[in-house]
Amino acid sequence: MKLYKANILFTPEPNKLEIIPNGYIAVLNSGLIKGIYKEKPEEYEWREVIDFGDKLLIPAFNDLHVHAPQYRNMGLALDLELLPWLNTYTFPEERKFADYQYAIKIYRRFVHELWMQGTMRSSVFATIHPEATRRLADIFVQAGMGSYIGLVGMNRNSPDFLCNSTKDVIDGTRMLKKYLEERGNDDLVKPIITPRFVPSCSDEMLKALGDLAAETGLPVQSHLSENRSEIDWVKQLEPDSTCYGDAYNRYGLFGQTPTLMAHCCYTDGEELELMKRNGVYVVHCPMSNSNLSSGMAPIRKFLNEGINVALGTDVSAGHNMSMLRVIQYAIQVSKLHYAQTHGEMQFLSLSEAFYLATKAGGSFFGKVGSFEPGYEFDALVVDDSYLNYDNYTLEQRLERYIYLGDDRDIKRRFCRGKELVEPVY
Repeated sequence: MKLYKANILFTPEPNKLEIIPNGYIAVLNSGLIKGIYKEKPEEYEWREVIDFGDKLLIPAFNDLHVHAPQYRNMGLALDLELLPWLNTYTFPEERKFADYQYAIKIYRRFVHELWMQGTMRSSVFATIHPEATRRLADIFVQAGMGSYIGLVGMNRNSPDFLCNSTKDVIDGTRMLKKYLEERGNDDLVKPIITPRFVPSCSDEMLKALGDLAAETGLPVQSHLSENRSEIDWVKQLEPDSTCYGDAYNRYGLFGQTPTLMAHCCYTDGEELELMKRNGVYVVHCPMSNSNLSSGMAPIRKFLNEGINVALGTDVSAGHNMSMLRVIQYAIQVSKLHYAQTHGEMQFLSLSEAFYLATKAGGSFFGKVGSFEPGYEFDALVVDDSYLNYDNYTLEQRLERYIYLGDDRDIKRRFCRGKELVEPVY
């Protein structure tokens, strides 16, 4: 067991920022948190304390929607809407991952960037290429970071060079699952079923992926109601579906196993009720939605309805892999939504947005994202001393770090109790 001392901050509930100045946290050798204390417990009097001084100790971040092969395109083509952006920039870049040596080069940079930004868990889209996807899994395992990794399925309304068959995606996902089980990675890196989105997947592919989810219990990730043109397109392609969400649900891809749906800018009515009933996660990507002119997801409505909400960078439609930036955008977009609805939809508080980036997102991985007993110790040690001019409160220091800090402030990183040093390849 290890005993750490620092200024501890975490959110056990959305509107409750727990603050323990100069507190202690005991972490078992299994990586689970045994307890958190205001004073050093007598039972641990003889234990060595790893003292982080006046630094902040916060939960590590969780990015629930990110496209690894788009890493090289960050900051490009953000003057386009979704569908032109995909066809002009994104699909040509993803084509290059047929060359797994190229994939390894980009994926190493991608995972290193996650490490730098303090994102210890992520749910990741790869491409249609099985070999490159396995290499991405290898890189995550070597880094010691947690991830769900998806071999992407797409066989219609997509360039010929970026299509796979139903058999390809089913066999490839099975192979990835077997590969990770045999490789042994303490269950930190797992496969996730990944239809790109309804317009790119035939009914046959959607059904086969739903059947695979039912058979294996694997989770699902995809996109939902991101853009008005996309929604209209789905209505044409799936006329028997009552809404976009139903086009997934009728194939067993909408909460029948744990499910992430990114964006949900226009989710309402029946679709919202279906998400709520099935326990589907909304992954809010405010940076991406702003860049591609997609819209503003009604996050307050989702939260009021008890829907699970997490945050995602959605690189490369999102132009930065820092979850600090996503927290900022989430608050700012919620304030615009507040203004548009004349105060009907209350904007997010700092603690709520921080909760979404930590405990809410972490819940998809189990007991992750908080410093409660029994939770896995995913943590960041943050040195904000250069921001702390006037003896701010710890809550104010966290706020300033979120708005003004960056990866250089993170001095130590932990995933499931293990300190992760900078990946070297």
